[in-house]
Amino acid sequence: MTLILIVLLVALVFEYINGFHDTANSIATTVSTKVLTPRQALVLATAFNLLGALTGTKVASTIGQDLVDTHYVNALTLMAALLAAIVWNLATWWLGLPSSSSHALIGGLCGATLASAASDWSVIRWSVLNPATHQTEGLWPKVVGPMFLSPACGIVVGFVIMALLMVLLRNWSPPLVKRVFGRGQLLSAAWMSFSHGTNDAQKTMGIIALTLFTATTKTSAFEHLPSWLEFLRAPEFKVYVWIKVVCALTMAAGTAFGGWRIIRTLGHKMVKMQPIHGFAAQSTSAGIIQLATHWGIPLSTTHVISASIMGVGATKRFSAVKWGIVSNMVWAWVLTIPVSGLLAYGLMLLLRGCNSVPSPN
Repeated sequence: MTLILIVLLVALVFEYINGFHDTANSIATTVSTKVLTPRQALVLATAFNLLGALTGTKVASTIGQDLVDTHYVNALTLMAALLAAIVWNLATWWLGLPSSSSHALIGGLCGATLASAASDWSVIRWSVLNPATHQTEGLWPKVVGPMFLSPACGIVVGFVIMALLMVLLRNWSPPLVKRVFGRGQLLSAAWMSFSHGTNDAQKTMGIIALTLFTATTKTSAFEHLPSWLEFLRAPEFKVYVWIKVVCALTMAAGTAFGGWRIIRTLGHKMVKMQPIHGFAAQSTSAGIIQLATHWGIPLSTTHVISASIMGVGATKRFSAVKWGIVSNMVWAWVLTIPVSGLLAYGLMLLLRGCNSVPSPN
């Protein structure tokens, strides 16, 4: 029981870090265009992330059921996965690189499960047809494919939307454009934050649900449950309301802490933007993330907003985007899943070894 509670606590620590690591993505352009002060932007992001996190469970279901064989998942597996994701998130946050917390968690889960199964690669659900829904599930369609497709969509859609705005508003005066889209960016920032909450907060919900499910079905930790926790015995255990509330509040607290290193990279270093550029980038990102959430895809919100900013910035001129910084970001994207997977694999072996050592009399 103690180990289960520790895993739940570590999951919430991950969610808190996710709040200040990834939520900076949703407000970076709003801060950089000076539509809102950093404090105002954090309040807006916190509120709408909280609302978004309370909506739906499809992404949580993907994390908890669709990526690995849960028969090989236990409390130690989840502990290793979470710790690996936390280490990678903190390292990239310190460097100011907007990497993906989602992919760090997924890589950690796959690596730790692989270690639990003695390196049996079949425990990774690469691509499986669900006979009930007639949809393909697994790592390839839900993670790897979208990892490449979503940034491409962000660049293309961001470029097209910004180009259309430039054509449609070519007769508007610059002050009018700035005034209108300064207000419009409040709406796009709120939508982006809401979308982020619908997708990112649910990933930790899935881990917590998986933790409780494995605890109730594989151990006797909950053999004598109080009556108010009897629902945890149900084999059809899903993400209940209280998990959603706790995850949402924890992410909101992390958001309030801020993520200024990430904001500087996305909002200032990569490309110089005006409110109209911020509006186009945020609207593009929010739309793509909402679509992914509808399909239960644990999308990297970091990849989407970064790519959207690249696409929007490229409408100025190709050289307006600082491609050297983009190159560093892309390396972080590519390395996130394998590095976090290797970290989790090693941590799982270490934790299992420590757990098997008999305690002194």
